[in-house]
Amino acid sequence: MRRIAVWGTGNMGATAIRSAVAFPGLELAAVITSSQDKVGRDAATFARLDQATGVTATDDIDAALAECDAVAYMSSGDIRPEEAIAEIARCLRSGKHVVTPSLYSLYDPASAPPEWVERLTDAAVAGNAALLVSGVDPGWANDALAVTAAGLCTRIRSIRCQEIFDYSTYNQPHAVRVLCGFGGSMDDVPMMLLPSIPNMVWGGNVRLIGRGLGMEIDDITEKVERLPLDESVDNVLGRFEKGTQGAFRVQVIGWSQGVERVVVDHITRIDPACAPEWPQPDQGVGDHRVIIDGDPQLSIVVRADVPGGTRADGGNTTAANRLLGAIDWLATQKPGIYDGLDVPLHPPLPAEVEATRWA
Repeated sequence: MRRIAVWGTGNMGATAIRSAVAFPGLELAAVITSSQDKVGRDAATFARLDQATGVTATDDIDAALAECDAVAYMSSGDIRPEEAIAEIARCLRSGKHVVTPSLYSLYDPASAPPEWVERLTDAAVAGNAALLVSGVDPGWANDALAVTAAGLCTRIRSIRCQEIFDYSTYNQPHAVRVLCGFGGSMDDVPMMLLPSIPNMVWGGNVRLIGRGLGMEIDDITEKVERLPLDESVDNVLGRFEKGTQGAFRVQVIGWSQGVERVVVDHITRIDPACAPEWPQPDQGVGDHRVIIDGDPQLSIVVRADVPGGTRADGGNTTAANRLLGAIDWLATQKPGIYDGLDVPLHPPLPAEVEATRWA
C-alpha cells in the first residue's frame, strides 16, 4: 500500500482526493493546502465524500511529506510555473515520487525548456524519485490513447484528438470567464487564446504523438475561431450576455514535411445552441475523440460520468486516475522525468491489488 499526499484542494485536488481514497493499492495519507481557512478540515469536505477520511488538510509541508511515499501535485501551475516547479522539486528531493498535470510544457519533456528539465531531473536524482506530468483535458486522450489507437491501423494520414464540451457544466468561474473568455467582449482575446498559448498548452502532446509514431513534427501552427452568443443565456455560472463570446474552437496543428499530421482540436461552448455548424457531442454535454484518417478510418469516442457530478467531473476523474495509476510503476523506475508514452496506460498491479477495483 503506497501512501499518497494530495497537494491542492481545488478542482483537480478534490478529484484526486476522491480517487486516492478508493484507488487500488493507494492510501490517502495527507492533504496540503495553502489556504488557512482550509487547514484542519477533513479531506472529505473538499471531495464531497459522504464519510470522513480521518485525514485533515495541513499547511505543514514537511510534516505531510513525512507521511507519504508519493505526491499528487494538483496545485495550479498555469500562471505560477516557477512556484509549481519549486514545490515539485521540493517533493522530489525529499524522496517522493510525483505525478502532476500542472506543467503544460513538460507534457513532452524532450521539447520542454531545458532549464526546467535539468532542475527537476537534478531534484529527482537527488531524492531517488520519479516524476510524471500528464494533462487534465484529459491527458491520456491526447497522447497514449492516440498512439495506442494508431496501432490498429495499417496506414495513417492524420490523427485528430478532439474535445467537444459545453463549459456551462464546468463550475470554475475564473477558468471559464477569465482564462477562456466566455461572457467577455469579442474585442478582447482571452489568455487561453492569445498567440502561442495554445501551442504552449498542447504543443507537447502533438510532438509526443509524432514521436510515439516515428514521425518528427517540424512545425506547429495554431488556428483560433471565436463566435458570439446570439442571445443572452443563464446557467450555474451566471448570466452571459448576447454578443459576448459564446464559443471558441482552437486547433493546434502539427506538420511534417508540409503535411498536416497531428491536430489537437478543442470545440468549447458556453451554450449548446452556439456555433451549431461546429462538431457537436454525440450525447449529452461533451465527449473526447481520437479520429484517425487512415486505413481503416478509426474513431474512438470517450465519455466519463461520475455519480452526482458533471461530465467534466468524469473527465477530470479519468485524468486523476491516470496519474495515480502511474505511481506504482514510477516507483520501480530509475530517477528522472517520464511522459505519457513512457508509462503504460494501465500499469500492471499485483493481481490481489487489481482485484480490489471491482465494485
